[in-house]
Amino acid sequence: MALDFPFEDHTLTNGLRVIVQPDATTPTVTVNMWVGVGSRHEEAGATGFAHLFEHLMFQGSENVANGEHFQALMGVGGRLNATTWFDRTTYFETIPSGALELALWLEADRHANLLAAVTQDNLDNQRDVVKEEKRQRYDNQPYGQAMTRIYATVFPEGHPYHHPTIGSMADLDAATVADVHDFFRRHYAPGNTVLTIVGDVTAERGLELAERYFGHIEHRAEPRRGPVDPLRPLPEPAREEIVDDVPNDRIHLAFRLPAEGGDTRDQFLASSMALDCLGGLSFSPLEQRLVREEQRANAIDVGAMGFVDGVSLGLVIVDVADGVDTQELEEQVCAQLSAFADAGPTPEQMEAVRAQAERAWLSALADKDERADLISHYTCLHDDPGYINTFLDRLERITAEQVRAAADAWLRPQHRAAVVYRAAEQQEEAA
Repeated sequence: MALDFPFEDHTLTNGLRVIVQPDATTPTVTVNMWVGVGSRHEEAGATGFAHLFEHLMFQGSENVANGEHFQALMGVGGRLNATTWFDRTTYFETIPSGALELALWLEADRHANLLAAVTQDNLDNQRDVVKEEKRQRYDNQPYGQAMTRIYATVFPEGHPYHHPTIGSMADLDAATVADVHDFFRRHYAPGNTVLTIVGDVTAERGLELAERYFGHIEHRAEPRRGPVDPLRPLPEPAREEIVDDVPNDRIHLAFRLPAEGGDTRDQFLASSMALDCLGGLSFSPLEQRLVREEQRANAIDVGAMGFVDGVSLGLVIVDVADGVDTQELEEQVCAQLSAFADAGPTPEQMEAVRAQAERAWLSALADKDERADLISHYTCLHDDPGYINTFLDRLERITAEQVRAAADAWLRPQHRAAVVYRAAEQQEEAA
């Protein structure tokens, strides 16, 4: 399917990459900024800094008071937030088109002049906020530590994806104001940032405003390192079992996958399609047999996380039904993985997975917020803002044999890392 979203791609003299994608269907504009720093850029003893900065960026800057960024944009009807991940940190807002200059001025002030507001009081305050977030999202949620355990099991000690984005609370406690200032100077700079503007603005005006508000910023980020050496599939199964106060047993099977970009982009896409064929359709073998027919699993969830530092991550998550032997169920899942790697997908599975992916992609592009985020994603991490127009063509070219080969190479049971939660109450009853 041919897509043709027009956009202007320009790099300012200070290195800031600016993408403007005009869309006057509604009188709103989305401003989306991706900074090329995430938890994979952190060093031992200094984890959690990328996520900490997501919080600090809303605590004021040289010309903006604490909390004023939210107040100013919400006061004109805008919505805004930020997220941190392994490969990047993202700041975004959608505002009425008349407030575009206000949004750009606010972004420029904190990206240029944040450190004036990073005081000991602000650092202490946001450390406490991050700790509370960890308690709520990780420590006090059923299965809340599952992904942390998966990263640590799938990726070796010292690998950029071994530790979670939330980081170590001990590392954050040890951080000084000088440490935090140094992290900002090393990573937050125009040459390490993509600014995407989507909405009710012409390309010419968008570029002119980007130059006006960001062109004066001159500091430079430290040189970016290249990706680490690619990881091959796990040579043998790895396993961790946890007895915890959870509603029921749950099986997490994780697999290394090819990196999302570069020469392995199609291999990653084929691996992702293999997982969707296995468990992402109503008639997928895992869903059809284990959930619908035998009712041994309450739910099956599959997915691929695309990373850029030499490896990605594939997941098969099985919510175990009451009274079912968890070990036997895992063996059944493994049998289905082996059968799929041997035979590959059916034509019906390939057609359905393509249709499902196409529908999701078009739905995302129909929303200005998501379209801006996709443009920033593929520009910042893959130097390819036009990917929004070419993804569906690439999807169509993936063959059933490529999907089978990806499953054979990456999704065999012997390559799995299993993180299995067992409900403490059921274990006590069994004992």
